[in-house]
Amino acid sequence: MNENTEILKKSLLKTKQEVAKVIIGYEQVVDQALIAIFTGTHALIEGVPGVAKTLLVRTLAHVMRCDFARIQFTPDLMPDRHHRNPRL
Repeated sequence: MNENTEILKKSLLKTKQEVAKVIIGYEQVVDQALIAIFTGTHALIEGVPGVAKTLLVRTLAHVMRCDFARIQFTPDLMPDRHHRNPRL
């Protein structure tokens, strides 16, 4: 592996370790969020109240030294309605 790959690998590992100190049991969600961040894409985190969605994003922002801002959708603003694709 080249040097940049090693730096990225170490950075991801350190980030995951720090996030795991706060967010327990959501490794796959953390991985998916990091993929979205490192690839520069958008992510919509859905779930019932109380499953630590905001805490996850706030923790990722803190660990990565980024700003945190929250956008809360209401059912009438959910993306599926914009695409006219009903959710089942």
